Amino acid sequence: MTKATGSQRLLPTSARGLPSAFWWIWLSILVNWTGGFVGPLLTLYMTSERGYSAAHAGAVISLIGLGGVLGTIGGGIAADRFGRRSTLFAAHCWTAVCMTSLGLVQAGWAIAVAAFAMGAGAAAARPAMQAALADVVPPEDRQRAFALNYWALNLGVAVSSVLAGVMVTHGYVLVFVADAAATALCAVLVMAKVPETRPRTAPKGSRSAEARPQQKDANDGSVWKDRPFLAFCFAALLFACVFQQGSTMLPIVVARDGHDPTVFTWLHALNGVLIVTLQVALTRLVRERSRAGTLLAASLLLAVGFGLMAFADGVIAYALCVVIWTFGEMLQAPAGSSVAADRAPERLRGRYQGLYGTAWTAAAFLAPAGGGLLLDFGGPGVLWGVCAALAVVAGVIWAWITGPLSKLARHEFRSGVRAGNGSPSPAGSPSRESHPNTELRGQPS
Repeated sequence: MTKATGSQRLLPTSARGLPSAFWWIWLSILVNWTGGFVGPLLTLYMTSERGYSAAHAGAVISLIGLGGVLGTIGGGIAADRFGRRSTLFAAHCWTAVCMTSLGLVQAGWAIAVAAFAMGAGAAAARPAMQAALADVVPPEDRQRAFALNYWALNLGVAVSSVLAGVMVTHGYVLVFVADAAATALCAVLVMAKVPETRPRTAPKGSRSAEARPQQKDANDGSVWKDRPFLAFCFAALLFACVFQQGSTMLPIVVARDGHDPTVFTWLHALNGVLIVTLQVALTRLVRERSRAGTLLAASLLLAVGFGLMAFADGVIAYALCVVIWTFGEMLQAPAGSSVAADRAPERLRGRYQGLYGTAWTAAAFLAPAGGGLLLDFGGPGVLWGVCAALAVVAGVIWAWITGPLSKLARHEFRSGVRAGNGSPSPAGSPSRESHPNTELRGQPS
C-alpha cells in the first residue's frame, strides 16, 4: 500500500496513500458527471419535447447504446495501442461536439446520427480511464480506488440531477449545451494534468521481454478466449439491462402516473445521494465477504427493488424502490470493475475493460428498446416483472462463476495480497471492487 504524504494525512483514511495521477483521474470523473445534465432528462426530451412514443423514443435512445458498443471496444483497443491520455482527450472532445448537435438538430435522421455518434464517444473514454486507474494504483489499493471513483461519479450525478431539473425550465437546449461544455472542460483537464500511464513494452530480445512469457497463462493471448470472463460479462449484461430501466423507462412510468418531470429528477438524485453517503462505508463493510455472495446479494436487491415498482402507487413508494435497488447497485459496483482489472494481463487492460464496459453499453442499446416495447404492449407490471427475473438470473450466474471453483483472479500467484485485505484474491477465493455505468448514467465512466 502506498504511504500517505503529509498533505494526504488530512484526508479520510479511505482516501489516503493513492498516487497523484489517480486524483487527477478522479477529478476528471467528478467534473464530467457533475455536468451530466442530459442523462436524467433524455427520455422526457424524446417523448415530451419531440413527441415520440415510448417505443420510438427507446429505439432512438438505443442508438446511443449501439454506438457505445462500438466505442467501448474501439476505446479499449485505442487505449492499449495509442495510450490512455490521448484516447480520453479525443473521446471527450468528440462527445462534446455530438452532445451539442443532439440538442440542436431537428430532422429525425440527424437526431439518430447524433445519438449514435455521441454514444460511441462517451463509451470510448471508459476503458481508457479504467485502464489508467489499473496502471497507477497497485492491486492492494484498487478496491478503494474504484470505490472512490464511483463515489465521485455519483456525487456528480446527484448534483447534475438537481441542476438539470432547474435548467430544463429554461429549455432543453441549455441542458445539452451545458452538458457539452462540462465534457469539453473534462477533456482540457485530462490533457493538462493526467499523465500517460500505458506501460511500456519491453523491446524484443531484452531480458524483461524474455522473462515475461513465464508469467503468462493460457488466456493472455485474447480476451475472447477467456471463457470465465465472457460468462461474467454476460451476467453483467443482464444486470445492466435491468439497471438501465431506472433511467429510461422509470421517468416515463412516473410521468404517466401524473407526476411532474421534476419528481423523477429528485428520484434520480436520491439514488446518487445514497451512493455518495453510503458507498465507501458499505464497501468497507462487505470487504471480507466473497465476490459470489456480494454479487448475488446485489442482484437480488436489484430484483426486489425493480419488482416492487409494479405495485408502486406514489412518490414515496417509488422512492422506497429506488433505495432498495440502489443498495444492489452499491454492492455490485465494488465487485465488477475489480474482476476486469485483476483478470487482465498488463498489456490487455484496455481490451478487458472494454469488454466489460461493452456489457453496459450493449445494455444501453438493448434495454431502452426492449423496455419501451414491454411498457407499451404489456404495461408497467410486465416490465418490472421481467426486470426482476433477469436480475435473479444474473445473480445466479455471478454466484456460480465467482464461487469456490472460480479461476477469475489472475494474480493470485503473483501477489501476496490475501482475500479480505484488498484485490486480488488467492486462487479459489472471491475478491471485490468497482463498477462502470450505463447509457448516459449507466456508462462506466
